[in-house]
Amino acid sequence: MPKYRSRIAGDQVRLLVDLARWVPIASAVGIMAGSASALLLDSLTLATNVRESHRWLILFLAPAGLLVGYLYKVFGSSVEAGNNLILEEVHDPKAVIPVRMTPLVLLGTFMSHLFGGSAGREGTAIQTGASLADQLTRPLGLSARDRRILLMSGISAGFGSVFGTPLAGAIFGIEVLAFGTVSYDAIAPCFIAAFIGDLVTKAWGVHHTIFTVAEVPALHVSGIFYSMIAGVVFGLVAMAFAKTTHGVSHLSRRFVSFAPMRPFVGGIIVSATVFLMGTTKYIGLGIPTIVASFHTKLPPYDFAVKSILTSLTLGTGFKGGEVTPLFFIGSTLGNSLSRILPLPSSLLAGMGFVAVFAGAANTPIASTLMAVELFGAEAGAYAAIACVLSYLFSGHSGIYHAQRVGRSKHISAVAEEGLSLALVSKMRESASPRAQEAIDEDELQEMLDIEEAEETDSIAGH
Repeated sequence: MPKYRSRIAGDQVRLLVDLARWVPIASAVGIMAGSASALLLDSLTLATNVRESHRWLILFLAPAGLLVGYLYKVFGSSVEAGNNLILEEVHDPKAVIPVRMTPLVLLGTFMSHLFGGSAGREGTAIQTGASLADQLTRPLGLSARDRRILLMSGISAGFGSVFGTPLAGAIFGIEVLAFGTVSYDAIAPCFIAAFIGDLVTKAWGVHHTIFTVAEVPALHVSGIFYSMIAGVVFGLVAMAFAKTTHGVSHLSRRFVSFAPMRPFVGGIIVSATVFLMGTTKYIGLGIPTIVASFHTKLPPYDFAVKSILTSLTLGTGFKGGEVTPLFFIGSTLGNSLSRILPLPSSLLAGMGFVAVFAGAANTPIASTLMAVELFGAEAGAYAAIACVLSYLFSGHSGIYHAQRVGRSKHISAVAEEGLSLALVSKMRESASPRAQEAIDEDELQEMLDIEEAEETDSIAGH
């Protein structure tokens, strides 16, 4: 018994020493990521205000895309894969992410918003948080395992600080890597980095938009049933968005060989569409429309238009992110569903806000926590149901091609466990289910190498 007790005491001492080592590291990550998020948010506010005051700037979206594409071709070939590069480095650490990822993605995102692209901000926040965090790897002499934790902390800090949701950010960093599994070895650094990042962003004077769910009925059987129906719809739309965005990316690479010309072509299409519609509500972050979806009835097609323009923007190579557009798509879709489902429109808007994101990013836990942080625990209960169903019905697809299948969502797809979504997509495109079973490991690796080469050639950098 004394030996057993001493062993327990020794474990606690080692844990305490390890935690003491990670507190200052994770805090430094949070400070850097939070500061970068503050700069990003302020710059996007400036870009939006200038664009809305001078709408003729949208005419220059295509030349802006060409410029950003050329800058990445010349200076950013090693970082152009964006979030997918970060996830790959977490899964298989190889080389420190160049610090130039931060200024390039900040500039690229600013130009996307200034000239009228339909993009978000989470992709930029994740890339700045992780790339800045990775600069600590060499000075601190971190091992491959520690570097993996460091990158996850950067993801958490970037996500939590840019949205003002540190709980969701902390879990997002450990949940997004492979759906069906959670990497608890990084849980303490991710929480520390996310909360410090959020505090630092606020200390810079940045204020986040407040979304309010006005009415939340008591949870009962019928409410659970309708929430499940909504969750299924949210998941199918999330899957459609992810597939459409990746499809646009593949088509643009196939038909436009010179990488900088892809956002040029995409910019022409997006800007022409905006002027034909005569409104700018579907470009940029779309925050005013998201807020409106909680308070008033909106056109039932808003979510579809935003989805198409965002897929065109990001799929052809503009910088930014998918998550805020997903908030737009989800909240306006929930608003539309209130026409047929007997739940309050503001509640359905809040459910869609997080559930479409849950399905597209395969992060139901982080999305549920985001609902609790933004809308409160009562609305969070409804949102949790919708997030889980959306996650299930989005299938083995998602906005991050480097994300892996940790545990299959269904027993029929258990053979895909351990594979990246990029490889899963390649397998399903290349063979029937029976033929897929016959593909050996060498063929799988060859398919993966082809996909990685395509990602390296792409400037999408979602």
